Amino acid sequence: MIVMTLEAVPPSLRGELSRWLLEVQPGVYVGNATALVRDLLWDKAVQHVGTGRCAQLYRASNEQGFAVRLHGDPRRRVVSLDGFQLVAVRNARHAELQGEYDPPEDDDKL
Repeated sequence: MIVMTLEAVPPSLRGELSRWLLEVQPGVYVGNATALVRDLLWDKAVQHVGTGRCAQLYRASNEQGFAVRLHGDPRRRVVSLDGFQLVAVRNARHAELQGEYDPPEDDDKL
């Protein structure tokens, strides 16, 4: 089984995925496909996502029973911890303290 989510992507990409998977909610696709088709769909999504985001979850032979791929959201990344895949979300406040984040200026303070 495959689950893909798309956010802020071109309509053509959504149409392409709907040929292979069922769109159960706007931007949420579910279906069954071979590993080859799954990987080709992922490659197509990554190539055409533009400034949007995409995620893919699929069945895998591991403790969790599934694997996760993410693309397009720099605040989220997949990390492996003791064989488990987790999604790490970058904390904007922590990044600011580390000098990696430049908060937008507040016009009210000018």
